Amino acid sequence: MRLLRSTAVVGLFTMASRILGFIREIMFAAYIGAGAAMDVFLTAFQFPNLFRRIFAEGAFNSAFVPLYGEKLEKEGTDEAREFACQVAAVLATAMLVFVIVAQLAMPWLMYLLGPGFRDDPGLFHTAILLTQITMPYLLMMSLSAMLSGVLNAHGKFAVAAAAPVILNLTLIGIMVFTDVRGADLTYYLSVGITVSGVLQTAWIYAAMRSVGIGLAWRIPKLTVDVKKLILLGVPGALAAGVTQINILVTSSIATFQEGARSWLYYADRLYQLPLGVVGIAMGVVLLPTLTARLNADDSQGASNALNRGIEISMALTLPAAVAIATMPGFLVQGLFERQAFTADDTLMVGRALIPFAIGLPAFVLIKVLSPGFFARKDTKTPMKFATLSVVVNLVLGITLFLGPLQYLGLAIATAVAGWVNVICLAAMLYHRGILRPDTRLVGCMPRLGLAAAAMGVFLYFAERHADRITDLVYDQRLAALLVVSAAGAGIYGLGALLTGALRMSEVRAALTRS
Repeated sequence: MRLLRSTAVVGLFTMASRILGFIREIMFAAYIGAGAAMDVFLTAFQFPNLFRRIFAEGAFNSAFVPLYGEKLEKEGTDEAREFACQVAAVLATAMLVFVIVAQLAMPWLMYLLGPGFRDDPGLFHTAILLTQITMPYLLMMSLSAMLSGVLNAHGKFAVAAAAPVILNLTLIGIMVFTDVRGADLTYYLSVGITVSGVLQTAWIYAAMRSVGIGLAWRIPKLTVDVKKLILLGVPGALAAGVTQINILVTSSIATFQEGARSWLYYADRLYQLPLGVVGIAMGVVLLPTLTARLNADDSQGASNALNRGIEISMALTLPAAVAIATMPGFLVQGLFERQAFTADDTLMVGRALIPFAIGLPAFVLIKVLSPGFFARKDTKTPMKFATLSVVVNLVLGITLFLGPLQYLGLAIATAVAGWVNVICLAAMLYHRGILRPDTRLVGCMPRLGLAAAAMGVFLYFAERHADRITDLVYDQRLAALLVVSAAGAGIYGLGALLTGALRMSEVRAALTRS
């Protein structure tokens, strides 16, 4: 129950961030649309944001938290704080150098990030400039990730989970309080991204000071502990960030088809809501939980925690995946289709949503299963599986993109790569005895599937009669979408209770304690 409560706290703040993110995307669609200008801006935003996600959700949750937690438990607060100071000094220096080098090398890096822009010199140079503007965001968010790791190790999950809200509020504020629209707006937003990084870092540092965790500057030194962190963190970053790396690969290829970069982005934002709320929240909470169990030689407790993590995450993910797959057009039209976002854009984004929906459970399970390795300080094994999935994504993506599927082939490749990674992770955890599905988990999965299928039938017919439903709510497509989504959630919840996938006593207890 403690795992559920902690996950609920992180999930609540992540949900707030994702909802604001949805408002942000709706405004992007209305004010910029889905075309060349948006393609360029997304490339500038994605490069530093990729590293933010890898650091915030990968390297420091996979390597720093176990090492810091071990020092905190065995050597005390002072030694743990000193270790954090050493890491902060090395990290800040390394990231500062990386940001400067990347900014200087951006004219050449853009051939990899946006190869499709080469045919239009204006677009190509704009992409370079906007990416140079957003690069300091990487430095700020790397430090923010480290500070978040310290708070998480002390059981303070909420502050770090709430930090991304600042990014969304900053970008929304820019769009609300400026009259600039279209391509010119992307310059303002790029500056806003970097500003939000500074604000997020200051927010988390202030929270640390308020709970008595202060860090002092140190001269950067590669101490034994820092070297150990690097050896664990580099493969861990790649392993935990595999979904983001796959998205970067597909996004780079997509720049060869105008608009494809934007279509995939809007589809990505829809499935990122459940991935962020469920997968990332579960991964953040599971890692310290599994680490504590394994440090106490409680392998059964660790296995139970992992089983419950899978059970909870799938109970929340399966209905989201089914909803996205059965009413993609309704979702996209209700959320995005207005002003600069056209009906053709809706059709293209809706098509991409179906393969992403199929891959969604895999993307979530990667976040849930990876801590089973990280808690044992094994980051190399997930890295190997991550590398394999990247290769699958790249080869399959290019092959399908060059055929008649074009951008849809990239979405399909991303989903396939996700499932390849999950199968490898699960098989290895089972082989090592860490993952042992118990009777409760095995019995729960088909029941959840039945409940999600019942909901899917309802949503499928709702998609077919979307116009009639919209007429009932005074021709407001977004309101109609919310009504249908709420009804679908109710059907799923009732189905889960009737099949025994969820127990009323557990639901009451979770709601009361959360």
